[in-house]
Amino acid sequence: MLSDRVIFLDGEAIVLDKPSGLPVDPPRDGSISLENHLESLTFGFKRWPQAVHRLDRDTSGCLLLARNPKAHKRFQRAFEEGRVEKRYLAVLEGVPDGAEGLIDLALVKISSAEQGWRMTGARNGKPSRTRWRVIETRDARTLVEFMPETGRTHQIRVHAAEGLGVPVVGDPVYGKGGRGSARAPFLLHAAQLVIARDGKPPIDAVAPFPDRFRAAGFDG
Repeated sequence: MLSDRVIFLDGEAIVLDKPSGLPVDPPRDGSISLENHLESLTFGFKRWPQAVHRLDRDTSGCLLLARNPKAHKRFQRAFEEGRVEKRYLAVLEGVPDGAEGLIDLALVKISSAEQGWRMTGARNGKPSRTRWRVIETRDARTLVEFMPETGRTHQIRVHAAEGLGVPVVGDPVYGKGGRGSARAPFLLHAAQLVIARDGKPPIDAVAPFPDRFRAAGFDG
């Protein structure tokens, strides 16, 4: 039940701790997505809530839903204008150089018949910036905190793989295994979401540290 994973709730917003493996948009194969759970997330309202942004299917953590159309527009505008603070945790398949920094790597979408579509760094891409900080290194893997300043598709995944040269553990597109390979659980988690609001307390939601990170040897 996704209602058990609500970590913030008021009259205009819900923040879920989205489980890894649940897509936000309905997949082409017709399998279960967030849409199948929206009726259980009304909490007394007649209108179903609506997702304001997206998380990749295997990324867990903070997902914002708006409870009415006006709030949805305000929240979308906040995302578009870069007024949303986001903090992610990821376990990387290696150890980056340094302890912290800023990845400034513009991103563009590319596609091929062999690999399908993906994002990559390119001078003609959209500006993309992510701050990062090492939290812990263990057994040649690293727990890193990422704080994106922009919100591009797959931004953290590409910035880890191409910007730091160390991909996220279990990444089927930008990791070592590639698409279709047997892989470890995908270790990327949207840990915190903060949105300031006029005349109201900010939305400030923190998603619990995932069990699959603990299984990989990290305690948060």
